[in-house]
Formats: sequence, structure tokens, C-alpha cells
Amino acid sequence: MTPCPHRMTTALLVVAALLGGCATGLKIDTSHTAVGQDSRVQHLVLHFTAEDFPRSLKILTQGAVSSHYLVSDRQGDNAPKIYRLVDESRRAYHAGVSSWKGASSLNASSIGIEIVNRGPRKGPNGVEFEDFDDEQIDLVIELCRQIIKEHAIRPDRVVGHSDIAPTRKNDPGPKFPWKRFADAGLILWPDAALVAQKRPTYEQKLPEVKWFQERMQTHGFLVPQHGELDRATRDVIAAFQMKYRPARYDGEPDAETAALVDALIVQAAKLVAPPARPATSGAEAMRK
Repeated sequence: MTPCPHRMTTALLVVAALLGGCATGLKIDTSHTAVGQDSRVQHLVLHFTAEDFPRSLKILTQGAVSSHYLVSDRQGDNAPKIYRLVDESRRAYHAGVSSWKGASSLNASSIGIEIVNRGPRKGPNGVEFEDFDDEQIDLVIELCRQIIKEHAIRPDRVVGHSDIAPTRKNDPGPKFPWKRFADAGLILWPDAALVAQKRPTYEQKLPEVKWFQERMQTHGFLVPQHGELDRATRDVIAAFQMKYRPARYDGEPDAETAALVDALIVQAAKLVAPPARPATSGAEAMRK
């Protein structure tokens, strides 16, 4: 029996239509964009690798630990270079157990930059940290500037690993030139005049430990609030001092530290708030 040419043609057209649908995939209309949105990226976290470049690259690409970017040091005649290891739209595993300004598990809301630097080493005068290369820091500043602009990251959310995990991390360490980042407008820095104004009060009477715990928590740290100078509290104070007063980061509460954190809290309160969300309809409000 000879197949009907009409039926064969119809069947072929159906198959072609099905295949065409598979090829084009789901059609999504993107002509409307919601106003109420922002970037998922809210934090920028800086690290040192504590290893040389080859070892750093291997660790960050072939294991469970990763970062969005790796900035090398000078390799012979080759200048420092930026490597993108994880796309910014994806999660990298660099922060670990972490907290800042009430947010936790910061891998989900941050971009991580690892900077090749060997970190602390035992020297003749005890533990010594390695200096950072100026060319390398120039690259890191420009990379940070680009990321901050793209994701509208606030300057009080550009942090070191030691800020978000002070009881277990000390990177990027006391040799990291945070002041250069402040001069570039990327982070907050204690206003010298405000610090000088506040310091005599605290020299006359040093606040209680509970005061330091409250101020450090307002600044951003996760810190106990029991009024005791325990190891966790000392680690938080040391992390703060390492960033803003690297000449001495012993974790001891003192008048200068009190003035520094107080000044920063005042300055942070003056930061421009994020744009307000658009007004919602009654139905939308009920759904929330």
C-alpha cells in the first residue's frame, strides 16, 4: 500500500515544528524590568593567600576553596596580573563561617579577592608579615573600584577576612595598606579631627569592656555582649586595630581604639542610604 503523500507531508511538518520548538527553547518576554531590585553582591572581601603564586593558583582552582579573583605578585620580569577564577554571578568559597553587620555566611553575598602574599612568617623578632607589592596594590585598587561601581557596594562593606572571621583569620594582615583604599574613596577611614576630639574623654576614663563590645558590634563585628574581656572579644579588637592602627594590634581596649571606633560609627551613620523601594499596591502589601 502506497503511503499518502499528503499525510507524509503533514507528519513532516509536525515533526519540524516540534524540533523547531526544541531548538528555540522557552520564549521569555524581557521587555519589562522591575524597579525594586539591586545586586545580590553586598560585600567585597579581601584576603592574602599565605602561599606563593603557583601554590595559590592550584589551591584556588583545584580544590574546595575558591575566589572570584586572584591577583598575583611580580613573577620575575612579569608584572602582577589579575586572574578571574569564578564569574561574579556565581558563588565562590572564600569567606567560610563569617558575619558582618548582621549578615552571615558571606559566600552568598560577596565577591572575594585573593592577593598573593605569604602572610606571617617567623623571623628574628617573632612573627613578621610580608609587605605587599605597590604594583599589585594598584591593580587591587582598580579591581575593587570596578566591582564596587558595578554592584554599588557601600564603603563600610569593603572588608578583610579578619573583619568577618576575627577569631580564626588574620588576613590581609597589618601590612595591608588600607589607608590607600581610603584615599581612593573605597572604604571609610577615621576622621583625624574627630578622633582627636574624642580621645581625651576616653583617656580620662576608659569605657567598660561592654562599651567596646557594643561599639564593635555596631561597627560590624560579631562579638560577645557579656562584658568580659574574653578571647573572642580580644580577637575582634585586634582585628579592628590591625586595620586602623596596625602599629599595635594587641587586642587591648585603650583610649585610641575607643576614639577610632566611635569616629567610624559617626561617619558610617552619614553614609547615603540605598534608594527607597517603589511604593507597593494594597494587594502586594497583603501578599508580603
